[in-house]
Amino acid sequence: QVQLVESGGGLVQAGGSLRLSCAASGRTFDDYAMGWFRQVYGKEREFVAAISWNGSKQQYADSVKGRFTISRANAENTAFLQMFSLKPEDTAVYYCAARKAWEVSMKPDEYVYWGQGTQVAVSS
Repeated sequence: QVQLVESGGGLVQAGGSLRLSCAASGRTFDDYAMGWFRQVYGKEREFVAAISWNGSKQQYADSVKGRFTISRANAENTAFLQMFSLKPEDTAVYYCAARKAWEVSMKPDEYVYWGQGTQVAVSS
């Protein structure tokens, strides 16, 4: 079992930045690839970014490429999502998730553990 807790969400103006954190506890953190997803009420959960177990590979949704950076600190059991140049369309609840595999995936159903989510709101 892995418990994930996100933090760092909030309200920011368009063009601003936020850094989300995902603290993991339970099993060995570096057994898992990590992902960030987001969801707007009434819509499907959307892939944002993913990172392999050792951080050597990252994958991004086209909508965030060049603006968001995913990283991880295995010694601290934490994953991060640095978000720059935020846009109103980035407004959503952001979830981190853990995949029992070393490599990245964009598919939500390949992730077995999920956090409770943190709200990000970007005003225009």
